Amino acid sequence: MSSRGFLLTCFRSDGGASTSHVLSPRPRYPSMPKYPRDVVSSGADVEALLEEPSQKVAVFSVVGMTCAACAGSVEKAVKRLPGIHDAAVDVLNNRAQVIFYPAFVSEEQIRETIEDTGFGANLFQDELQEKSILTCRLHIKGMTCTSCSMTIESALQSVPGVKKAVVALATEEAEIRYEPKTITAAQLMNAIEETGFEATLISTGEDINRIHLKIDGVIDEKLADMVKTSLEALPGVEDAAVDIKLQKITLSYKTDQTGPRNFIEVIESVGAGRLSASIFPEEQGREIDRRNEIKQYFHSFLWSLVFTIPVFLTSMVFMYIPWTKKGLDKKAVNMLTIGELLRWILSTPVQFVIGIRFYIGSYKALKHGSANMDVLITLGTNTAYFYSVYSVIRAATSQDYMGTDFFETSSMLISFILLGKFLEVLAKGKTSEAIAKLMDLAPDTATLLMYDSDGNVVKEREIDSRLIQKNDVIKVMPGGKVASDGFVIWGQSHVNESMITGESLPVAKRKGDNVIGGTVNENGVLHVRVTHVGSESALSQIVGLVESAQMAKAPVQKFADRISKVFVPLVIALALTTWLAWFLAGKFNWYPKSWIPSSMDSFQLALQFGISVMVIACPCALGLATPTAVMVATGVGASQGVLIKGGQALESAHKVNCIVFDKTGTLTTGKPVVVRTKLLKTMALPDFYEVVAAAEVNSEHPLAKAIVQYAKNFRGDEEHHAWPEVRDFLSVTGRGVKATVRNVNVIVGNKTLMIESGVAISDEASEILMESEQMAQTGIIVAINQEVVGIIGISDPLKPGAQEVISLLRLMKVESIMVTGDNWGTAKAIAREVGIENVVAESKPEGKAEKVKELQLQGKVVAMVGDGINDSPALVSADVGMAIGAGTDIAIEAADIVLMKSNLEDVITAIDLSRKTLFRIRMNYVWALGYNIIGIPVAAGALFPFTRFRLPPWLAGAAMAASSVSVVCCSLLLRYYRRPKRLDMLQCSEVRVD
Repeated sequence: MSSRGFLLTCFRSDGGASTSHVLSPRPRYPSMPKYPRDVVSSGADVEALLEEPSQKVAVFSVVGMTCAACAGSVEKAVKRLPGIHDAAVDVLNNRAQVIFYPAFVSEEQIRETIEDTGFGANLFQDELQEKSILTCRLHIKGMTCTSCSMTIESALQSVPGVKKAVVALATEEAEIRYEPKTITAAQLMNAIEETGFEATLISTGEDINRIHLKIDGVIDEKLADMVKTSLEALPGVEDAAVDIKLQKITLSYKTDQTGPRNFIEVIESVGAGRLSASIFPEEQGREIDRRNEIKQYFHSFLWSLVFTIPVFLTSMVFMYIPWTKKGLDKKAVNMLTIGELLRWILSTPVQFVIGIRFYIGSYKALKHGSANMDVLITLGTNTAYFYSVYSVIRAATSQDYMGTDFFETSSMLISFILLGKFLEVLAKGKTSEAIAKLMDLAPDTATLLMYDSDGNVVKEREIDSRLIQKNDVIKVMPGGKVASDGFVIWGQSHVNESMITGESLPVAKRKGDNVIGGTVNENGVLHVRVTHVGSESALSQIVGLVESAQMAKAPVQKFADRISKVFVPLVIALALTTWLAWFLAGKFNWYPKSWIPSSMDSFQLALQFGISVMVIACPCALGLATPTAVMVATGVGASQGVLIKGGQALESAHKVNCIVFDKTGTLTTGKPVVVRTKLLKTMALPDFYEVVAAAEVNSEHPLAKAIVQYAKNFRGDEEHHAWPEVRDFLSVTGRGVKATVRNVNVIVGNKTLMIESGVAISDEASEILMESEQMAQTGIIVAINQEVVGIIGISDPLKPGAQEVISLLRLMKVESIMVTGDNWGTAKAIAREVGIENVVAESKPEGKAEKVKELQLQGKVVAMVGDGINDSPALVSADVGMAIGAGTDIAIEAADIVLMKSNLEDVITAIDLSRKTLFRIRMNYVWALGYNIIGIPVAAGALFPFTRFRLPPWLAGAAMAASSVSVVCCSLLLRYYRRPKRLDMLQCSEVRVD
């Protein structure tokens, strides 16, 4: 998808409460006025200008930026233009996003302004309206097969303002990308309801939180208006709606400005003691709908049995018991027997009352020019029922007509189909168990801490976890669940994050560490400041990601969609052809009369064959083959820390035969550590590091931080240790640092800095540096008073199990390649250590993408494994992009698969799960197609001339129902997926460097 490459989403930082933005909506400089002053002074109708058209968003590619200062100069220049509402510049991805009023300024003027600051600029045409497009999700009731979902999809695609619509049969949901200025979510729901299906809103895609509150107390219209007005006056409240009948208030709000406890306080204040409010006690809507659907099918099936069992007994059992046969054969009117009359009476409620759902479904489908499973069922049962009605009416009005009825066919057919539907819905509900388990992780209550003005805890209060607001401090007891995302401000403990990240070992937590909502505190008490609530939390993002993945259609699904378009008309034609062929064969005596059963004539025999063909054919099994497998696989993947973003990624991953690995943070830990120290002069190691750390502590470079961290190990109090005073500190970019510590001149850096500073490097020092490079280490030279005194070897260690993972990929016939921006010496040393032969070093981000494209041109299916930010161009270019990151880094748009743990073994898990899923999908198709290919000829009587075997319509209906259930059950076997046994031997776990 084209939007993957533009990282316009927010990325969670590792720094606790802070949140960084790739394109931050908050300006670093004050925004300029919305319109120029000369327009105001001229008396122009500013409001009219601003409304035609309103705000517009443009995204520019900015070439030449190297640092934050460059980004700041571009941002400041753009904001000085008239009509600029806001602007944000992303130096990492060379992007500038500008929100402006086209009445005052154009994209071309903005582009020229950026170029005037000394940078190249180009407009992304396809990004102009990206921000004005929302994604709406709806729950749809009443779909029975692929034909239904395709009908709704077509109807939505034809609505003006809809960019893309996807309807998933398995999840019974629709995902629609639309322009909110052209159409609303309510109109989309109306468009679905016009096709004959019921739609319920899940989300509109707007970047706001919604909450439902229940009001206790007597409320009238006047009081309701006061409550609504008071709530809307709160900062951050977008909208408030009061339903007096349900005593329910629905609010849309911004979580960083207000929260549910504020709403409850306002309601109770306005009510002056007459009103109280709480979170509306509603369960997950889809679960309620699922349970109701199961209950409806079960009750319908039970009621159908009440009538069908007597029909079955009177037609197939009692007719072979002499004394009951005599009673049933008694004539009621002319040749109409009591048995026929009873069957007519008993089967009528089954056909028209219990089976009314099939008539409604058929009408809706035919009304919009399509045909679904309901059409086949209705045609089959009506043919049997009305022929039987004709037979009994003729017997009642004739003195010599001996009729034969098929009432048991219609009633038993409906009963078996209802049983099949009940089992199918029951099985489909189990495909989404993984999501249900994730959603149940959040605790029901939380302990809120109240502070006084001095920062002391004065009160503890237990509240509903849904009432938690940003910046609240919650207390987490040992064995309790963390109620929301945040960071620890007091205490230390170990937290079990396996339910979120899949990491099996508890993770140590202390002051400043992030915690994820839904995880379990093992030991110790923690005080956590909340940073993310509601839809912003990691748990909600994971659930949303898995739900979106289940919505996305796999390419293999197109095969079923093509068949479904012609399936029902083709089956009807085959049924008519079957009936006509057998009828003509009987009419012209093309087969012996002995073939005709004694209870029927040639017309009735032909009719049974035709009905059997109509009801045995099953498009549902084909429609469910792919989505049910994708649903189960994405859920299973999420439970193992592998988030797969849809069927496309799942299908592509099984074809991967070449993987491109980034080095830093992917094959290595991404956390440099000091691994070697060589002193060339006699001095104590603690004293050596005291001086070096004092010089490096003011540097922000990762290598400097690694040295300071290592130096702390020589001191007992690492939190409050005061380093020696530093004077004349100078940081030389890309070289190192210079400083005066304890009246000695200290230079810490690379070989280039030493040469520039006039420091002589001895042969011994050069040999040590060469050894360090061969061992994949970075050599840092330390000089005191212009003399080299030591060399520090810093290494970014390999992740545990990296060698074994590359070896296992080789056994799976998957080629591994390493592409990195590091120097060739370090790159080759790391590649040699891990077992990779093909290496590309000193490569820029765009160079990684070019390497991926080069491999694709060679006919390879390429996966890119990286950190998801710097490697985004390559992740987008690859057939499958895999982002390695922590559990909270799940919003990475560039990746197709997010590996929530930092384990390389999950790359193998993702590929293996993909292969197992595609195998299961193929098995589903083999069963669904094989069933129809074999079942239809058998139902048409292909075996009858040789074996006298014929398939009664009711039995054909039972087989049809069983086929759908069997496909869903086949997909459900993926719930028992286990990663390859060879991975169990690896001791891979997330690496932490203390």
